[in-house]
Amino acid sequence: MKTTKPQDITFDPNYRSKFLKLTEEQQYRALEMIPGLLVWTTFIAAIVISFIKPLWAIYFIIVFDLYWLIRVVYLSIYLFNSWIKYKKVIKINWFEKLKSKYSNWDQYIHLVFLPTYKEPFEVIDKTFEILANINFDQKKLILILGGEERDKENFANISTKIYEKYKDIFKDVIVTIHPKNLPDEIIGKGANIHYMGQYMKKIVNERKYDYKKIIVSAFDIDTRVNQEYFSYLTYKFLSVSNPYRTSFQPLAIYNNNIWDTPAPIRIIAYSTTFWLLTDLARPERLFTFSSHSMSWQMLVDVNFWQKDIVTEDSRIFLQGFCHYNGDYKVEPMYVSVSMNTVYTGSLKQGFIDQYKQMRRWAWGVENFPYQAWFFLKIRNLPIKKGLHYLWNQLEGVYSWATAPILITMLGYLPLWASQNVDKSTVIAQNAPVVLQWIMNTAMVGLIFSAILSTLLIPKIPKNKSKWNIIIIPLQWIMFPLGMVIFGSIPATDAQTRLMIGKYLGFWVSGKK
Repeated sequence: MKTTKPQDITFDPNYRSKFLKLTEEQQYRALEMIPGLLVWTTFIAAIVISFIKPLWAIYFIIVFDLYWLIRVVYLSIYLFNSWIKYKKVIKINWFEKLKSKYSNWDQYIHLVFLPTYKEPFEVIDKTFEILANINFDQKKLILILGGEERDKENFANISTKIYEKYKDIFKDVIVTIHPKNLPDEIIGKGANIHYMGQYMKKIVNERKYDYKKIIVSAFDIDTRVNQEYFSYLTYKFLSVSNPYRTSFQPLAIYNNNIWDTPAPIRIIAYSTTFWLLTDLARPERLFTFSSHSMSWQMLVDVNFWQKDIVTEDSRIFLQGFCHYNGDYKVEPMYVSVSMNTVYTGSLKQGFIDQYKQMRRWAWGVENFPYQAWFFLKIRNLPIKKGLHYLWNQLEGVYSWATAPILITMLGYLPLWASQNVDKSTVIAQNAPVVLQWIMNTAMVGLIFSAILSTLLIPKIPKNKSKWNIIIIPLQWIMFPLGMVIFGSIPATDAQTRLMIGKYLGFWVSGKK
């Protein structure tokens, strides 16, 4: 593909900007370049100024580090707030609460989409086993297992065993096979789940199900839901003001294989969970991520997930947001879904896979040109609301790429470059002490993360040494380096690729 322009954007080949003399396609391409240009301008400017005006750079780094110290404290408050809500929610029997408050709860059915590619039987079977034991009526669930023609023989064997084992437990188990080489697609989860959606639309119409009474959950194949997930989801769906203009985002925790995962990869997994916890407390900036739920009506209205992008999980929210002229939101769900880390047994391969996973997540930067394009074109979209989401997206990907490197690496460059400069000001003379004080104070955030990760981790298996529980809080010493290697660098990689037009394809993480 020559452009990442999504299929729901139509370019007028005869259109040219009156001022910039650019076609619409050129304008979209220019929007793609903005995030990467901002990142590289920052890095280059930081290096150049460190040598030309090192004292200026020192002032900037001190202010920047103070800003991030304040932000760490600010985000820790949200993190703690979400943690308290999470602990409260998971103690409730939501099935009993649902039945006592909403007598019509049983009129709704759940479609659970489970796309897969080359995952082993054991991973898929465990997901179905968990769903078979939730605190809900399993006869209200239709599970759709979607494989790929590229893995037809292996998938046929697995899907047959899954169907025979679980067909009588749920309302239905439906198996689909996504044909290869369909037009206008890129290989990946988005294309598969788009096909699954179109396939299910025919079945829904044939069975004459009421669109308004269908709730959809899109899960990764290794997603293991909390036993209260569907009871809580149904309760939330019936209690929000407009469930057909709402997506529902649970807390993602990577606990499935956490005790088999090395410390550096564990840190990244829990960092993702903590990021999501802070955003759950700030629904005005919340996007859908990984496993989540929504109404069937919305999916039909936007023609399902896009089949020509990598980050279909976050894009589906933006599709609804743009389609309904900004009248769409994400509702936080303080209940967990647990998934695998990328570790499959090899430390070296684990690090490679972690980098690829973070780069794929960072490829969510492709949402920025999409947002900017629609926000400029939709006349009925509230300007303030559009700019708010656009700023959150741009600032988020920019900070992801730049902050760890500026704080841990480039932050010390002006100190080294200023060794031969007359340090006549008090700040310049005491800059190393000030920076060290800021770094030490920021350690409070790491201590809080260490405590929280210890509380979130599941019970240690019998075959693991009890000393492992001590490693969990101590592993956070590696956090600053981990955020550079598995944060800044893959994020910069993704934004640079978008900037130069070297578009990223979908990568499937290993499951074990």
